[in-house]
Amino acid sequence: MRRAAVVAASVVLGTAASVALAAACGNSYSAHSPLGSYLLDIPAMVAAENKKSATNAQQLLAAFQDAAEKRGVFQERISEQCLTSQVPDVFIEYARLRDLTIVPVPEGDYIDQWYAESIIFGSGRPTVVLPHTRKRAGSFALDSVIVAWDFSRPAARAVADAMPILEKAKRVCVLTVMKEKAIDTRRSGVELTKYLARHGVDVVLDEVDAKGRSIGDVFEAHLTYRNGNLLVMGAYGHSPIREFILGGATKRMLRRPLVPIFLSH
Repeated sequence: MRRAAVVAASVVLGTAASVALAAACGNSYSAHSPLGSYLLDIPAMVAAENKKSATNAQQLLAAFQDAAEKRGVFQERISEQCLTSQVPDVFIEYARLRDLTIVPVPEGDYIDQWYAESIIFGSGRPTVVLPHTRKRAGSFALDSVIVAWDFSRPAARAVADAMPILEKAKRVCVLTVMKEKAIDTRRSGVELTKYLARHGVDVVLDEVDAKGRSIGDVFEAHLTYRNGNLLVMGAYGHSPIREFILGGATKRMLRRPLVPIFLSH
């Protein structure tokens, strides 16, 4: 069954990587680019900036369409104009009606991190965050997927949402970090591997001692050790006044993604 994905194409970054990931996951594909407009005092500057933004957006969408059509996953292209403050809500509205949203997040770009956080916590659907620069050459492949597992509700949601991807992966590694925080049961890692195996997933369990390291450092080290192509994890955080308070692992991985990260909340 063909699944629908939307790419939050706010910047001309990760076009090829986004399409490659969507194709690898078996998703049909639409690109969406809301135009952020800024309130300026000089009407001529407003008109010039709006024209430039519109032109850039159309060029971006054309690049996405061309790349997606070459891989046979193109579905539609959408362009809307709105205030910058409205961009997250526009993305959320479209993301709620798609199986997956792919968001390129350049390291240190807090605007795109804001967009990603809004989609992750506001859409109710899974999101893949792409790093600005791919660390490995070649096309994207689901050879090794790491599942961060701590027996929590967000982690369980992420596993369920990612199941079509996990079933396509050549190898899935369940990673449980020990001595980092209390886990409610000692059986959850083993039981998760049984559950995934029943879905035909080739799965192994790795229980890793944190040894005083931060959870982000453990994740990054294990991605390197297992040559991971994708990290699946639950997203932790809450937004009492539209300002996200992120969990430690979520904050670290969003700010500096080493590989594409599949997040569910």
